[in-house]
Amino acid sequence: MSTVYAVLPQHAGVDEAGRGPLVGSVFAAAVMLPEKFELPGLADSKKLSEARRDALALLIREQADAYCIASASVAEIAELNILHATMLAMRRAVAGLDRLPEKVWIDGNRIPPDLGVAAEAVVKGDSLIAAISAAAILAKTARDAEMYALDARYPQYGFARHKGYGTAEHLAALQRYGALPEHRAAFGPVRAVLAQG
Repeated sequence: MSTVYAVLPQHAGVDEAGRGPLVGSVFAAAVMLPEKFELPGLADSKKLSEARRDALALLIREQADAYCIASASVAEIAELNILHATMLAMRRAVAGLDRLPEKVWIDGNRIPPDLGVAAEAVVKGDSLIAAISAAAILAKTARDAEMYALDARYPQYGFARHKGYGTAEHLAALQRYGALPEHRAAFGPVRAVLAQG
């Protein structure tokens, strides 16, 4: 049986969204939930429909004691690499909270350096800790919003459908239209297109 962690209201959950796509920023969110909250269906964001995530994101923003959504840009991903850019986004999310949590629970197996607060990494934390699930939803919906904005500017790439992941549609658009400034130049398929000149 899986362990379900009890998290106190003065603790924060942290998760990221957008490490794998070929385009756009990587996002992270930190959320501090009250002792009592009503977030029906709260779960790992990857197991929820987009409509359910959007509805829960509104409830989380209304009910959280504190939350912050942060990101690291395409330029920062290029400079630092995706792992370190993700850690940067997580640090920004924690630093942006209205008050410093006593402890931070982070989804995965890595803790960002220089976080400035006690932290513990929890593998599959987005399925075990409500505050991490909430953070995952805020990060994912913010990342999706960026993809919809990109889709409005560059409809030929299909960002609203594939959210920047390396689908067949996205790879075909890359070949046909080339890489955008918002594409991650170090990621293999983008690097290959850029190398073609």
